[in-house]
Amino acid sequence: MQPARIAELLEPFLIPHSLSPMYRHSGVRGEEDAVFSPAQLQHISTYIDILQRWNARMNLTAIRDEEEIVTRHFGESLFAARHLFPTVSPVVNGFAIADLGSGAGFPGIPIKLWAPEISLTLIESNHKKATFLREVVRALTLTHVNIQNARAESLPPQSFDLVTLRAVERFETILSTAAGLVVPGGHLALLIGATQFPAASSLLPTLNWSDPIPIPDSRSRLLAIAKRNRLEAIR
Repeated sequence: MQPARIAELLEPFLIPHSLSPMYRHSGVRGEEDAVFSPAQLQHISTYIDILQRWNARMNLTAIRDEEEIVTRHFGESLFAARHLFPTVSPVVNGFAIADLGSGAGFPGIPIKLWAPEISLTLIESNHKKATFLREVVRALTLTHVNIQNARAESLPPQSFDLVTLRAVERFETILSTAAGLVVPGGHLALLIGATQFPAASSLLPTLNWSDPIPIPDSRSRLLAIAKRNRLEAIR
């Protein structure tokens, strides 16, 4: 897919917005316009090519149209990245993120493209999907990416500054596992449907939930961000 068209499709998801809940009390300034470099856009184009090739022999995504892949998968993922890591806020090298149930790599890999300094762990229990993720990481020459072909429950608790979750099975069951991976003072970020937010906030009442943020060009999708208290353990 042509990088120029990718940039055009992503524009609604990258417009400046109010400061992320992660940074409101940090002294960080408001945001500047987001501009993807030609190299970043080419990475997305390459990613789409690999996804389409693999999708022909295994079900990574039900979406086959390339423009819809850009808006539904990359757009939503980069919208989250834009909120989680404002462009004027430097990301600390080694900031540890886990993408739980990573599947086709969303939102984890697009977040890595947005903020290359992060240390990213992709957690995917399906062996074939984990193999796909390794091919994408190699093709895009991404560094500091760890692919865990394992169940999230097997990972050490309180290991990550940020845990992301999108389009996973057993959503309500996996929520407590996701929250348990977050360090005290860290964050959980969910890309979910509007009907799922009440369940998430009620199942994890000890987390401090910010108001959910509607995703552009969607009637029901939300970005929900919660902070884990520095002193209170997840039960």
